[in-house]
Amino acid sequence: MENLDKYIEQAPELILTYGLQVVFAIIIFIIGKYLANVAKKLTTKLMNKRKIDKTVVSFVANMAWALVFVFTVIATLGQIGVQTASLVAVIGAAGLAVGLALQGSLSNFASGVLMVLFRPCRVGDYIEAAGIAGTVDEITIFSTKLRTPDNKVIVAPNSSIMNGTITNYSAMETRRIDLVIGVSYDADLKQTKEVLKQVLDNNAYILKDPAYTVALTELADSSVNFVVRPWVKGSDYWPARFEILEQIKLALDENNIGIPYPQMDIYVKETPAA
Repeated sequence: MENLDKYIEQAPELILTYGLQVVFAIIIFIIGKYLANVAKKLTTKLMNKRKIDKTVVSFVANMAWALVFVFTVIATLGQIGVQTASLVAVIGAAGLAVGLALQGSLSNFASGVLMVLFRPCRVGDYIEAAGIAGTVDEITIFSTKLRTPDNKVIVAPNSSIMNGTITNYSAMETRRIDLVIGVSYDADLKQTKEVLKQVLDNNAYILKDPAYTVALTELADSSVNFVVRPWVKGSDYWPARFEILEQIKLALDENNIGIPYPQMDIYVKETPAA
């Protein structure tokens, strides 16, 4: 009973002391989280003013937020009486185990750093990597967000992208369209070649430099094949391809140049009756 009375007498002082510590800890956490968001926005704003690549801006801004938030957590724990020095020692001792447990995450983090440094792709580029293709929307610390042409969002780990082949379709300003046009063996080759050239000369998407190529490439089983290789702006690739194919078909039809399709001739041999 005496001990109980003693605790009751000390209760107001304990509540006042530790209650204030908890209140201050909550305030520190709220302010720290707010400052982390401010650091992210400020970093983004300053880097955008200097016209730094969006990929770098997103990555650095996320890193700034993470650093401020970690310091906030440490300060909060210190306020409620946790020995932060001991905490750091414990974290260091557990670093190996955590590192082994988070090999994938650490690999993704390292790959994210490499993507920012070497820039195999940037925000806005259309790429094909890790078996997927899409426009890069965001590169974060651990993953890359891609948007497919049919408006699906794919989140891929950075390591899977960096550990494979990356095909960047937006890296260069121009792209070449590769078409193979087959015509009948009865077609006039010179006329066919001129018709194909006229289509390319009259198309607004085709660039004059580099010059296009129209050439006979193969005497196939059922057709004579021409390669048609015009150059267009990277952003015009698909509209140009669709339009050129349509114009070639219409031009060949107008000039009575046949486009063969696979066919098979069957000969029936009659055997005289016994």
